[in-house]
Amino acid sequence: MPLVTLIKGDGIGPEIAEAARRCIDATGAPIEWDIQEAGIDVMQTAGTPLPEAAIESLRRNGIGLKAPITTPVGTGFRSVNVHLRQLFDLYACVRPCKSYKGVRSRYENIDLVIVRENTEDLYAGIEFEKARRETLELIDWLNKHSTRKISTNTGISIKPISVEGTQRIVRFAFDYARKRGRKKVTSVHKANIMKHTDGLWLEISRQVAAEYPDIEFEDRIVDNMCMQLVQKPELYDVIVLPNLYGDIISDLCAGLVGGLGVAPGANIGEKGAIFEATHGSAPKYKGLNKVNPTALILSGMLMLEHLGFTAQARKLEQAVAAVIAEGKDVTYDLKPNRDDPTAVGTRQMADAIIRKIRTL
Repeated sequence: MPLVTLIKGDGIGPEIAEAARRCIDATGAPIEWDIQEAGIDVMQTAGTPLPEAAIESLRRNGIGLKAPITTPVGTGFRSVNVHLRQLFDLYACVRPCKSYKGVRSRYENIDLVIVRENTEDLYAGIEFEKARRETLELIDWLNKHSTRKISTNTGISIKPISVEGTQRIVRFAFDYARKRGRKKVTSVHKANIMKHTDGLWLEISRQVAAEYPDIEFEDRIVDNMCMQLVQKPELYDVIVLPNLYGDIISDLCAGLVGGLGVAPGANIGEKGAIFEATHGSAPKYKGLNKVNPTALILSGMLMLEHLGFTAQARKLEQAVAAVIAEGKDVTYDLKPNRDDPTAVGTRQMADAIIRKIRTL
């Protein structure tokens, strides 16, 4: 029986974590929970938003379901999420964006999967602060080796994209597509401008694509990709991107299906995986039993699928979809009118999903 780390997070995190846990348990999946604290609420006692106990639990269990965590401004990790991805080398961020009947959106029948490289690019965290000695030394070196001169009054970020990092994420995207019967992978880049980073990404994407003749491959420049997704999203299937573009376009695609409230996420590596909603901790709604738990519940669905509990995963998704389509026991953001007095709370929506699971 798998032992899964459940990180409750802060803000609305504990509420939606409890809702997700109850819904997952209702599927009958044979899971035991290792519940851990993390976030702004444990800063005073632990001195960090990510206590060592939570890290050790994730390391021990290899699988985690994480509610949103607020990253304190000016202290601690640049981002708890980024830190966990880098710490456990969770190089593949998978964000399915799927239309569910009853969710308000300008689009219908969207079924896209964003596969975002998680460890390199501008989010690698290699930065040099303006006016520091090492930054000035770097600028001096760059000015000696480049025709383009940099002002000494400049902050610098490094954008590493490696052959190995690109190979493994593009292979992940193709393997994901093949396993799930998807037909096409699109690699996104800005190789027309950044020829030695995005250019490398495109070159390696093409090389890896040649290993999968059964799956269609194409590439798109990132700005054009944004326009294409708004105009004709039905042309796309699995989209693989470097870190920064993946962050931006995954939010764009979430917008196509109604927003981050229905957008699950998975961070997967060779030795572990962490599943999480893609939205934030919304501290102003803390304790109000108000927010939509769907994104974290669907992240739990991805976790069940990853663990091999396919039947339970499908049952959970079907129950969520049915409750949203019925439109009765849903939170305010899933009502046609956000001021609808018949909207229910987080717990009540989870209750409705559990009742639906029991009928499937």
